[in-house]
Amino acid sequence: MRRCFVCEADSLEPTDRHILHEGGRRRAFPIACASCGVLVQDGADPAACWADLARALAGRAFRLDPQAPYGLDIYTLRLAATRLRRGVRPVGGADRAALLHPHSERAAAGDLFDLDAALPATVSLGLLCRPQDLDAVLARLPAHAAWTGDAVVLVDAPGSPPTAAPISGYPSGAVRVAARPLAGDFAAQRNALQALSRRAWMLQLDADEELAAAVGELLPALAALAEEGDVLSIGLPRRNRVDGGLSDVYPDVQYRLNRAHVRFGGRVHERPDLGGAWRRGFISLHGAIEHRLSRAHVEARSRRYEAMDPGRGRPEEETALLRPYRP
Repeated sequence: MRRCFVCEADSLEPTDRHILHEGGRRRAFPIACASCGVLVQDGADPAACWADLARALAGRAFRLDPQAPYGLDIYTLRLAATRLRRGVRPVGGADRAALLHPHSERAAAGDLFDLDAALPATVSLGLLCRPQDLDAVLARLPAHAAWTGDAVVLVDAPGSPPTAAPISGYPSGAVRVAARPLAGDFAAQRNALQALSRRAWMLQLDADEELAAAVGELLPALAALAEEGDVLSIGLPRRNRVDGGLSDVYPDVQYRLNRAHVRFGGRVHERPDLGGAWRRGFISLHGAIEHRLSRAHVEARSRRYEAMDPGRGRPEEETALLRPYRP
């Protein structure tokens, strides 16, 4: 098993974690996924593990089978359920406490429900782009009108306040375009975009990223799930396609769905600042951001980022991004 059977990350590593079942049975596992936290026994078949977990996630309630070739707490259970567009709620105080303190030794249990794709639009869409990309970005906006009634584009250009842009499918004034110079600081640009949100949450995308409508329609439900669990930020997998081919850098989780008051840190490779409390974020696996890159861009990106923020350019990512995806 090279990749995690739940989140597909190439992040399996040795662990000394264990799961404690009702009745006091303690079960240790030798392998854990550093991304989602699932535990796996030696020699487990990934396809069989997922098939077993998917069957258990299809019902109204979940209780971890002590004989399963994997183990997980309720925090990882919530993440795994999103792959099937489902949510998890703790059934009591002990499970609620475990959800807020991952990764607990307490065996996962919870009530399951379908995430509602018809919840009210509580998520703004924010997009960052260069002037030459603006027309293409605006042309893609109608596809998102089904799940958001507020969209704003921030252009890397001399500063100008938001002005309305008429876009099919949106009410008058729902789409705005503003400008601000990037000035070598991606976090500052994202923070300026966050401040333009008119909803409680904002999803941010770049001009070279796309999100399918079927993925976007579930974002309000994910935001509602997050609000039940003291969560500030939700990450989505990102598929990097270099000259059309899927890169080995996957799932490349991007924490782009955030409460509007959350701010980013880092001039490059920016991330939401959760005050050191990573438990206040989780990953949803119901879909992925599609990221289109050229080989030339990949080869130049790390050097550009290193110049913007010395020591944080991640030159090693160039090799990984140019390597074709391996299961």
